[in-house]
Amino acid sequence: MSTEDNKRSIIVGIFVLLALIILIAGIFTLGGQQKRFISTVAVKAVFDDVAGLKTGNNVWFSGVKIGTIKTINLYGDSQVEVIMNIEKNAQQYIHKDAVARISSESFIGNKNIIIESGSPQAPVIEDGDRITAVNPLNTDDLMETLQQNNKNLVAITGDFKQLSSKLVNGEGTIGAILTDTAMAQNFRAMVANLQRVSQNTMRASNDLNRFTAQLNTPGSLASELLTDTTVYNQLQASMTQLKQATTSAATLTQNLQKASNNINNQNSALGVLLTDKEFARNLQTTMQNLETSTQKFDQNMEALQSNFLLRGFFKKQAKEQEKQNGQQPAQQDTTKL
Repeated sequence: MSTEDNKRSIIVGIFVLLALIILIAGIFTLGGQQKRFISTVAVKAVFDDVAGLKTGNNVWFSGVKIGTIKTINLYGDSQVEVIMNIEKNAQQYIHKDAVARISSESFIGNKNIIIESGSPQAPVIEDGDRITAVNPLNTDDLMETLQQNNKNLVAITGDFKQLSSKLVNGEGTIGAILTDTAMAQNFRAMVANLQRVSQNTMRASNDLNRFTAQLNTPGSLASELLTDTTVYNQLQASMTQLKQATTSAATLTQNLQKASNNINNQNSALGVLLTDKEFARNLQTTMQNLETSTQKFDQNMEALQSNFLLRGFFKKQAKEQEKQNGQQPAQQDTTKL
């Protein structure tokens, strides 16, 4: 062989060697990522919908990659069985009541499975165990819900736009308050009145607190009235007497009213005396006549005393009168002795 052929063979050999090295490195790299050269245990989970999960996707536990998806098979009528290869060194942290749920690396990223460890009281998983699966959210349902929310948001925005335009135009109560200066002043006055009422209420509350504190002060009149039974009994007796006096006063008032009615009654004697003018004039005339008759009677008696026929009779009476008057002093002196 010539020298050039030898050089060409060496160059080809070098490239083949480099290709083999790259191939072996790639195999080891891919095998390391797929956990091909690490001892694993197979764990199953059955989902209603895997939402695009693929073989080779990752399995995560507490944010740490612990395995990959080995196979995805149809199971039963409409379910999907997912078999996961879990590293041996992570087996001790996953219990038989663990839960597997499908998640996503991003909103449109690759799907993966996240495992929640379960309760520490349960035993750890073994090769071939089946754990509970939580079905993922349906993307179509999520998008439909977002679309409905967008429609609602558009409707709310339109309503708010109409409301804001009415407020700017001064329509409605709120718009009138925002644009009408007179109403704004009335509103300020109302707020000021409410503030004064609140202050008055606070003062009344403080006064009531002070009053109740005085009621609870021992030795005060209010405290004695509220706590001392003797004072209460005396006060009750006084109220009873006051009630009796009030009843008596009411009875007296009724009697006075009846007497007043009788006085004002023209059929009674006193009523006639007070109200009948004709009777008053007649009575006055009668009294004048009686006075005149009395005077004339005195004159007649004096005339009779002067008459010689009756003079002896009157003298006899005068002597007897003097005799009686003279005996009385003597009897009084005898009594003194």
